[in-house]
Amino acid sequence: MMNRRTFLAAAGAVLAAPLAVEAQQATTPRIGFLAAGTSSAAGQRIAAFSQRLHELGWTEGHNITIEYRWAEGRSERFGEIAAEFVRLKVDVIVTWGTATVIAAKRATSVIPIVFTIVSDPVGTGIVASLARPGGNVTGISTLQTDTAGKRLELLREVVPTLKRLAIVGNIGNPASVQEMHEIQQTARALGLDVVTLEIRRTEDIAPAFKARKGRAEALFVVPDALINTQRNRVCALALAARLPTMHGYQESVTAGGLLSYGPNYLDLFRRTADYVDKILKGAKPADLPVEQPTKFELVINLKTAKALGLTIPQSVLIRADQVIE
Repeated sequence: MMNRRTFLAAAGAVLAAPLAVEAQQATTPRIGFLAAGTSSAAGQRIAAFSQRLHELGWTEGHNITIEYRWAEGRSERFGEIAAEFVRLKVDVIVTWGTATVIAAKRATSVIPIVFTIVSDPVGTGIVASLARPGGNVTGISTLQTDTAGKRLELLREVVPTLKRLAIVGNIGNPASVQEMHEIQQTARALGLDVVTLEIRRTEDIAPAFKARKGRAEALFVVPDALINTQRNRVCALALAARLPTMHGYQESVTAGGLLSYGPNYLDLFRRTADYVDKILKGAKPADLPVEQPTKFELVINLKTAKALGLTIPQSVLIRADQVIE
Protein backbone atom coordinates (compact mmCIF):
# COMPACT_ATOMS: atom_id res chain seq x y z
CA MET A 1 0.00 0.00 0.00
CA MET A 2 1.26 3.48 -0.91
CA ASN A 3 2.02 5.56 2.19
CA ARG A 4 1.04 9.23 2.48
CA ARG A 5 4.54 10.56 1.75
CA THR A 6 4.90 8.46 -1.41
CA PHE A 7 1.43 9.49 -2.59
CA LEU A 8 2.14 13.19 -2.15
CA ALA A 9 5.47 12.88 -4.01
CA ALA A 10 3.79 11.07 -6.90
CA ALA A 11 0.94 13.58 -7.05
CA GLY A 12 3.42 16.45 -7.07
CA ALA A 13 5.29 14.91 -9.97
CA VAL A 14 2.09 14.52 -11.97
CA LEU A 15 1.07 18.12 -11.33
CA ALA A 16 4.54 19.41 -12.13
CA ALA A 17 4.80 17.60 -15.47
CA PRO A 18 2.41 19.88 -17.43
CA LEU A 19 4.04 22.92 -15.86
CA ALA A 20 7.46 21.69 -16.98
CA VAL A 21 6.19 21.16 -20.52
CA GLU A 22 4.57 24.61 -20.50
CA ALA A 23 7.79 26.18 -19.25
CA GLN A 24 9.79 24.43 -21.96
CA GLN A 25 7.37 25.65 -24.64
CA ALA A 26 7.53 29.17 -23.22
CA THR A 27 11.30 29.23 -23.57
CA THR A 28 11.38 27.72 -27.06
CA PRO A 29 12.25 30.51 -29.52
CA ARG A 30 9.50 31.30 -31.99
CA ILE A 31 10.07 32.66 -35.49
CA GLY A 32 7.34 34.45 -37.41
CA PHE A 33 7.83 33.80 -41.15
CA LEU A 34 5.98 36.43 -43.23
CA ALA A 35 5.84 35.37 -46.89
CA ALA A 36 4.22 37.55 -49.53
CA GLY A 37 3.54 34.66 -51.90
CA THR A 38 2.48 31.04 -51.58
CA SER A 39 4.06 27.99 -49.98
CA SER A 40 4.34 26.23 -53.36
CA ALA A 41 6.14 29.18 -54.98
CA ALA A 42 8.64 29.47 -52.13
CA GLY A 43 9.11 25.79 -51.28
CA GLN A 44 12.78 25.55 -52.24
CA ARG A 45 13.64 28.74 -50.41
CA ILE A 46 11.93 27.59 -47.22
CA ALA A 47 13.75 24.26 -47.45
CA ALA A 48 17.13 26.02 -47.77
CA PHE A 49 16.33 28.24 -44.77
CA SER A 50 15.19 25.31 -42.62
CA GLN A 51 18.16 23.14 -43.59
CA ARG A 52 20.62 25.83 -42.60
CA LEU A 53 18.85 26.36 -39.27
CA HIS A 54 19.14 22.62 -38.66
CA GLU A 55 22.86 22.73 -39.43
CA LEU A 56 23.19 25.49 -36.84
CA GLY A 57 21.48 23.34 -34.22
CA TRP A 58 17.88 24.54 -34.52
CA THR A 59 15.31 21.83 -35.23
CA GLU A 60 11.71 22.82 -35.88
CA GLY A 61 9.35 21.22 -33.36
CA HIS A 62 12.23 20.43 -31.00
CA ASN A 63 14.03 23.57 -29.88
CA ILE A 64 12.44 26.13 -32.19
CA THR A 65 8.95 26.93 -33.48
CA ILE A 66 8.28 28.54 -36.87
CA GLU A 67 4.95 30.21 -37.56
CA TYR A 68 4.50 30.38 -41.35
CA ARG A 69 2.02 32.87 -42.80
CA TRP A 70 1.32 33.23 -46.53
CA ALA A 71 -0.14 36.46 -47.94
CA GLU A 72 -0.65 34.78 -51.35
CA GLY A 73 0.19 37.97 -53.25
CA ARG A 74 -2.33 40.16 -51.38
CA SER A 75 -0.48 43.22 -50.08
CA GLU A 76 -3.27 44.10 -47.62
CA ARG A 77 -2.33 40.93 -45.72
CA PHE A 78 1.24 42.07 -44.99
CA GLY A 79 0.28 44.40 -42.15
CA GLU A 80 -2.29 41.94 -40.75
CA ILE A 81 0.27 39.15 -40.53
CA ALA A 82 2.91 41.43 -39.00
CA ALA A 83 0.40 42.55 -36.34
CA GLU A 84 -0.42 38.91 -35.62
CA PHE A 85 3.25 38.16 -35.00
CA VAL A 86 3.44 41.08 -32.57
CA ARG A 87 0.46 39.64 -30.66
CA LEU A 88 2.12 36.22 -30.64
CA LYS A 89 5.29 37.83 -29.24
CA VAL A 90 7.57 36.00 -31.66
CA ASP A 91 11.30 36.32 -31.05
CA VAL A 92 12.22 37.11 -34.67
CA ILE A 93 10.27 38.05 -37.81
CA VAL A 94 11.74 36.73 -41.05
CA THR A 95 10.49 38.10 -44.36
CA TRP A 96 11.56 39.06 -47.86
CA GLY A 97 10.65 41.80 -50.29
CA THR A 98 10.56 45.53 -49.63
CA ALA A 99 6.81 45.84 -49.02
CA THR A 100 6.66 43.06 -46.42
CA VAL A 101 9.67 44.42 -44.54
CA ILE A 102 8.11 47.89 -44.40
CA ALA A 103 4.87 46.35 -43.08
CA ALA A 104 6.77 44.45 -40.39
CA LYS A 105 8.76 47.53 -39.42
CA ARG A 106 5.55 49.54 -39.04
CA ALA A 107 4.13 46.83 -36.78
CA THR A 108 7.06 46.71 -34.35
CA SER A 109 10.18 48.63 -33.41
CA VAL A 110 11.14 46.03 -30.80
CA ILE A 111 10.98 42.52 -32.31
CA PRO A 112 14.07 41.80 -34.46
CA ILE A 113 13.31 41.64 -38.21
CA VAL A 114 15.55 39.76 -40.66
CA PHE A 115 15.01 40.34 -44.37
CA THR A 116 16.29 39.10 -47.69
CA ILE A 117 15.55 39.97 -51.35
CA VAL A 118 15.38 43.71 -50.66
CA SER A 119 16.99 45.66 -53.48
CA ASP A 120 17.62 49.01 -51.78
CA PRO A 121 17.11 48.89 -47.99
CA VAL A 122 18.78 52.28 -47.48
CA GLY A 123 16.91 54.11 -50.24
CA THR A 124 13.56 52.77 -49.04
CA GLY A 125 14.27 53.74 -45.43
CA ILE A 126 14.38 50.22 -44.04
CA VAL A 127 17.85 50.68 -42.54
CA ALA A 128 20.01 53.71 -41.80
CA SER A 129 23.03 52.27 -43.62
CA LEU A 130 24.37 48.91 -44.73
CA ALA A 131 27.25 48.97 -42.26
CA ARG A 132 25.14 50.22 -39.33
CA PRO A 133 21.48 49.30 -39.87
CA GLY A 134 20.30 50.79 -36.57
CA GLY A 135 16.92 49.91 -35.08
CA ASN A 136 15.52 46.39 -35.13
CA VAL A 137 16.01 45.46 -38.80
CA THR A 138 18.87 43.84 -40.74
CA GLY A 139 19.38 41.23 -43.46
CA ILE A 140 20.54 40.80 -47.04
CA SER A 141 20.21 43.25 -49.93
CA THR A 142 19.95 41.75 -53.42
CA LEU A 143 21.27 44.76 -55.37
CA GLN A 144 18.41 44.05 -57.79
CA THR A 145 18.21 47.65 -58.99
CA ASP A 146 21.99 47.84 -59.42
CA THR A 147 21.97 44.77 -61.70
CA ALA A 148 18.96 45.84 -63.77
CA GLY A 149 21.21 47.38 -66.41
CA LYS A 150 23.18 44.14 -66.68
CA ARG A 151 19.96 42.20 -67.26
CA LEU A 152 18.92 44.57 -70.02
CA GLU A 153 22.37 44.26 -71.61
CA LEU A 154 22.07 40.46 -71.67
CA LEU A 155 18.60 40.65 -73.18
CA ARG A 156 19.89 42.87 -75.98
CA GLU A 157 22.71 40.42 -76.68
CA VAL A 158 20.15 37.67 -77.19
CA VAL A 159 17.78 39.93 -79.16
CA PRO A 160 20.19 42.25 -81.01
CA THR A 161 17.43 43.71 -83.23
CA LEU A 162 15.44 44.85 -80.18
CA LYS A 163 13.76 48.22 -80.67
CA ARG A 164 10.59 48.03 -78.57
CA LEU A 165 10.77 46.86 -74.95
CA ALA A 166 7.91 46.12 -72.57
CA ILE A 167 8.46 46.27 -68.81
CA VAL A 168 6.09 44.50 -66.41
CA GLY A 169 6.14 45.19 -62.69
CA ASN A 170 4.06 45.49 -59.54
CA ILE A 171 3.54 49.21 -59.01
CA GLY A 172 2.28 48.50 -55.50
CA ASN A 173 5.86 47.59 -54.55
CA PRO A 174 8.17 50.63 -54.03
CA ALA A 175 11.24 48.62 -55.06
CA SER A 176 9.56 47.52 -58.31
CA VAL A 177 8.62 51.10 -59.12
CA GLN A 178 12.22 52.17 -58.55
CA GLU A 179 13.56 49.41 -60.80
CA MET A 180 10.99 50.11 -63.52
CA HIS A 181 12.13 53.74 -63.52
CA GLU A 182 15.79 52.69 -63.79
CA ILE A 183 15.10 50.37 -66.71
CA GLN A 184 12.99 52.97 -68.51
CA GLN A 185 15.82 55.47 -68.30
CA THR A 186 18.47 52.96 -69.38
CA ALA A 187 16.35 51.63 -72.25
CA ARG A 188 15.56 55.08 -73.60
CA ALA A 189 19.21 56.07 -73.38
CA LEU A 190 19.88 53.06 -75.62
CA GLY A 191 17.31 54.31 -78.12
CA LEU A 192 14.62 51.77 -77.25
CA ASP A 193 10.91 52.53 -77.24
CA VAL A 194 9.43 51.51 -73.90
CA VAL A 195 5.93 50.48 -72.84
CA THR A 196 5.00 49.49 -69.28
CA LEU A 197 2.64 46.81 -68.04
CA GLU A 198 1.61 48.01 -64.59
CA ILE A 199 0.00 45.54 -62.22
CA ARG A 200 -1.10 45.58 -58.58
CA ARG A 201 -3.02 42.31 -58.31
CA THR A 202 -3.09 38.88 -59.91
CA GLU A 203 -6.19 39.91 -61.85
CA ASP A 204 -4.25 42.70 -63.60
CA ILE A 205 -1.76 40.43 -65.37
CA ALA A 206 -3.79 39.09 -68.30
CA PRO A 207 -5.43 42.46 -69.15
CA ALA A 208 -2.01 44.17 -69.06
CA PHE A 209 -0.63 41.71 -71.63
CA LYS A 210 -3.73 42.10 -73.80
CA ALA A 211 -3.53 45.91 -73.74
CA ARG A 212 0.11 45.90 -74.89
CA LYS A 213 -0.29 43.19 -77.55
CA GLY A 214 1.92 43.80 -80.58
CA ARG A 215 3.67 46.82 -79.05
CA ALA A 216 6.90 45.12 -77.94
CA GLU A 217 9.58 42.69 -79.12
CA ALA A 218 10.82 41.58 -75.69
CA LEU A 219 9.70 41.71 -72.06
CA PHE A 220 11.70 42.79 -69.01
CA VAL A 221 10.10 41.28 -65.90
CA VAL A 222 10.74 43.22 -62.70
CA PRO A 223 10.94 40.59 -59.93
CA ASP A 224 8.87 40.74 -56.78
CA ALA A 225 6.72 38.41 -54.68
CA LEU A 226 3.53 38.90 -56.73
CA ILE A 227 5.39 38.27 -59.99
CA ASN A 228 7.13 35.22 -58.55
CA THR A 229 3.85 33.76 -57.30
CA GLN A 230 2.37 34.19 -60.78
CA ARG A 231 5.50 33.22 -62.73
CA ASN A 232 3.83 30.38 -64.63
CA ARG A 233 1.11 32.68 -65.91
CA VAL A 234 3.53 35.48 -66.82
CA CYS A 235 5.79 33.09 -68.74
CA ALA A 236 2.85 31.45 -70.54
CA LEU A 237 1.41 34.81 -71.61
CA ALA A 238 4.83 36.01 -72.79
CA LEU A 239 5.40 32.83 -74.79
CA ALA A 240 1.94 33.09 -76.36
CA ALA A 241 2.81 36.67 -77.36
CA ARG A 242 6.19 35.42 -78.64
CA LEU A 243 8.09 37.72 -76.32
CA PRO A 244 11.61 36.79 -75.15
CA THR A 245 11.78 37.49 -71.41
CA MET A 246 14.41 38.57 -68.91
CA HIS A 247 13.82 37.76 -65.24
CA GLY A 248 15.54 38.23 -61.89
CA TYR A 249 14.67 34.79 -60.51
CA GLN A 250 15.94 31.40 -61.70
CA GLU A 251 12.52 29.90 -60.84
CA SER A 252 10.94 31.97 -63.62
CA VAL A 253 13.24 30.44 -66.22
CA THR A 254 12.41 26.97 -64.93
CA ALA A 255 8.76 27.98 -65.39
CA GLY A 256 9.35 28.80 -69.06
CA GLY A 257 11.01 32.21 -69.13
CA LEU A 258 13.97 32.73 -71.46
CA LEU A 259 16.69 34.30 -69.30
CA SER A 260 17.38 35.26 -65.71
CA TYR A 261 20.29 37.02 -64.08
CA GLY A 262 20.50 37.54 -60.34
CA PRO A 263 21.75 36.22 -57.03
CA ASN A 264 21.54 32.59 -55.98
CA TYR A 265 18.39 32.94 -53.87
CA LEU A 266 18.74 29.59 -52.13
CA ASP A 267 22.12 30.75 -50.86
CA LEU A 268 20.56 34.00 -49.64
CA PHE A 269 17.94 32.11 -47.64
CA ARG A 270 20.63 29.97 -46.07
CA ARG A 271 22.47 33.13 -45.06
CA THR A 272 19.24 34.54 -43.65
CA ALA A 273 19.20 31.59 -41.23
CA ASP A 274 22.67 32.67 -40.04
CA TYR A 275 21.22 36.05 -39.03
CA VAL A 276 18.41 34.35 -37.12
CA ASP A 277 20.91 32.12 -35.32
CA LYS A 278 22.99 35.11 -34.22
CA ILE A 279 19.96 37.03 -32.98
CA LEU A 280 18.60 34.06 -31.03
CA LYS A 281 22.00 33.81 -29.39
CA GLY A 282 21.88 37.43 -28.25
CA ALA A 283 23.08 39.61 -31.15
CA LYS A 284 21.22 42.86 -31.88
CA PRO A 285 20.02 43.64 -35.44
CA ALA A 286 21.48 47.13 -35.16
CA ASP A 287 24.95 45.59 -34.79
CA LEU A 288 24.68 43.16 -37.73
CA PRO A 289 25.65 44.81 -41.04
CA VAL A 290 23.43 44.26 -44.07
CA GLU A 291 25.14 41.79 -46.39
CA GLN A 292 25.06 41.61 -50.18
CA PRO A 293 25.12 38.74 -52.68
CA THR A 294 28.48 37.21 -53.43
CA LYS A 295 27.49 35.37 -56.59
CA PHE A 296 25.24 36.18 -59.53
CA GLU A 297 23.96 33.53 -61.91
CA LEU A 298 22.88 33.54 -65.53
CA VAL A 299 20.23 30.91 -66.39
CA ILE A 300 19.03 30.18 -69.94
CA ASN A 301 16.08 28.10 -71.12
CA LEU A 302 16.97 26.62 -74.53
CA LYS A 303 13.53 25.01 -74.86
CA THR A 304 11.96 28.45 -74.72
CA ALA A 305 14.54 29.85 -77.11
CA LYS A 306 13.67 27.12 -79.62
CA ALA A 307 9.93 27.79 -79.22
CA LEU A 308 10.58 31.47 -79.96
CA GLY A 309 12.84 30.69 -82.93
CA LEU A 310 15.82 32.30 -81.22
CA THR A 311 19.45 31.22 -81.35
CA ILE A 312 21.33 32.06 -78.16
CA PRO A 313 24.77 33.51 -79.10
CA GLN A 314 27.70 31.35 -78.09
CA SER A 315 29.18 34.34 -76.27
CA VAL A 316 26.17 34.27 -73.94
CA LEU A 317 25.95 30.48 -73.62
CA ILE A 318 29.51 30.14 -72.35
CA ARG A 319 28.70 32.56 -69.50
CA ALA A 320 25.63 30.63 -68.35
CA ASP A 321 25.69 29.03 -64.91
CA GLN A 322 22.72 26.83 -65.80
CA VAL A 323 21.18 25.82 -69.13
CA ILE A 324 17.72 24.21 -69.29
CA GLU A 325 17.37 21.95 -72.32
